[in-house]
Amino acid sequence: MKKLEHKNCMLSILPVQDTLDVIGGKWKILILISIMEGNHHFREIERSIPNLSTKVLSDQLKDLETNQLISRSVSNGFPVRTAYTLTEHGKTLQKLILEMHNWGVLHRKKIIQ
Repeated sequence: MKKLEHKNCMLSILPVQDTLDVIGGKWKILILISIMEGNHHFREIERSIPNLSTKVLSDQLKDLETNQLISRSVSNGFPVRTAYTLTEHGKTLQKLILEMHNWGVLHRKKIIQ
């Protein structure tokens, strides 16, 4: 890769930093994967991800909703049920997450052999 000047380097870094700010951290991608796999209710998501606390899940879901990656809907039945689904914007991450999955499989094979 050609060495970039400082200004051009920052133009390359900023979009990646924005992405990491939105989906970075220990839990957000795992939560998105759980929702993609069909876990739409709070307890389903919580049970599908080991060691994820209730408070952290609640906070992360709020962040994902704020960034318009998921939507939250509440049913007016008894008991009241809250469901989370990917938004159209959130669905744009599916390809990226699949590529991360594929890279992880290859990396695991290379390192563990």
